[in-house]
Amino acid sequence: MTTRHFLTDLDLEPDELVQVLNLADYMKASPYEITALAGPQTAAVIFDKTSTRTRFSFASGIAHLGGQPIIVNPGEAQLGHKESIADTARVLERQVALIIWRTYAQAGLEEMAEYSRVPVINALSDDYHPCQLLADLQAVREQLGSLEGRTLAYLGDAANNMANSYLLAGVNAGMNVRIAGPEGYLPSERIVAAAQARAQRTGAQITITTSPEEAVAGADVVATDTWVSMGQEEEKEQRLRLFGDYQVNAGLMEHAAEGAVVLHCLPAYRGAEITSEVLDGPQSVIWDEAENRLHAQKAVMAWLLVQSGRADEATAELVRRGVRGQPAA
Repeated sequence: MTTRHFLTDLDLEPDELVQVLNLADYMKASPYEITALAGPQTAAVIFDKTSTRTRFSFASGIAHLGGQPIIVNPGEAQLGHKESIADTARVLERQVALIIWRTYAQAGLEEMAEYSRVPVINALSDDYHPCQLLADLQAVREQLGSLEGRTLAYLGDAANNMANSYLLAGVNAGMNVRIAGPEGYLPSERIVAAAQARAQRTGAQITITTSPEEAVAGADVVATDTWVSMGQEEEKEQRLRLFGDYQVNAGLMEHAAEGAVVLHCLPAYRGAEITSEVLDGPQSVIWDEAENRLHAQKAVMAWLLVQSGRADEATAELVRRGVRGQPAA
């Protein structure tokens, strides 16, 4: 059986995305029923970048699944400098059930997956943040009841990993996606082409614009992200001026659809990309979104183990029940 990995948002087919979201709902309702890592089996959780939500949600989720996380902090392993990624993969696959890596270059994750016989999960790279989008889509489904045909608007730095993942995951879910940012900070042609190819299959529509009002007009979901990511601190003042018109505030939200919800992957810089009034307001589902990192990541871990033939039949049957959207026991 072929090992399945989760490196980009498009590694899940549209029907598989629905399966994982259904399973996330199942596991949220019954958090300790599926123990795909019973033993306990171990999972490597490797951090090249610091983290709060990724660290806690994966460590907690692995424990919920009956496993034991092995947390590797920045600089604690020889990965990528004293030992090649390929050789590290060959070692880890014999000792862990999953490899979860929060890193910089997407190419490193792809090399790890190429040489690993256990599932590799992208916990964030410079290009994508697919685990975050699973949590986001789960939160939107919980609030709005459906994804297909809804309109999602993302504003701000539209050339970063979050914009890429919102575009790809959104169209994969059948959502119409609008991405807004200033010239020079819009998605690359490669990302837009990949999104358009998937959108042709799901019927989604894509809009790339420099107008925040155009993006938000009638939108069901409004999302943003920090304007100053790790490694961009020296550009802070320039970026604050550059992205000022793309702030998610009460005035901008007046253009959105009635009942629209607001997303932010956190950490948020209140008064910059989003105001406290919106972040803490009735349209915000940001704290549900943060919680759902736990449930969505548990779901993708269990799903990958089953798809890769690395789960026992009892676990596989519970996962099949969950992906069908049946109620948790």
